[in-house]
Amino acid sequence: MIYSDIALSAVFVAVVLDLFLLKSRMMTRGIFWLTYFLILPFQLLTNWWLTSNKIVMYSDTEIIGQRLAGAPIEDLLFGFSMILLTISAWEFFKERSSIDTH
Repeated sequence: MIYSDIALSAVFVAVVLDLFLLKSRMMTRGIFWLTYFLILPFQLLTNWWLTSNKIVMYSDTEIIGQRLAGAPIEDLLFGFSMILLTISAWEFFKERSSIDTH
């Protein structure tokens, strides 16, 4: 499995968890998209810094080949997955904890 496959799988898992298992449905909320687009420039800056300083390197045979800010575009998929899953889980457990305290 190449990096691209793993990145696409991560998006699929995050979306399924958000919409169907955790049922947070963050992807349907405007606040999620606002949050994502606020975080995105910092992800691109971090990707650029890590790749330009050769802290993180990618094999050209394992990626699609397109890069943005020095990192493969697959990194945007991973970033999206991490943000979605974190916010979705936060919302899920926040609602659970408020039910338990009442």
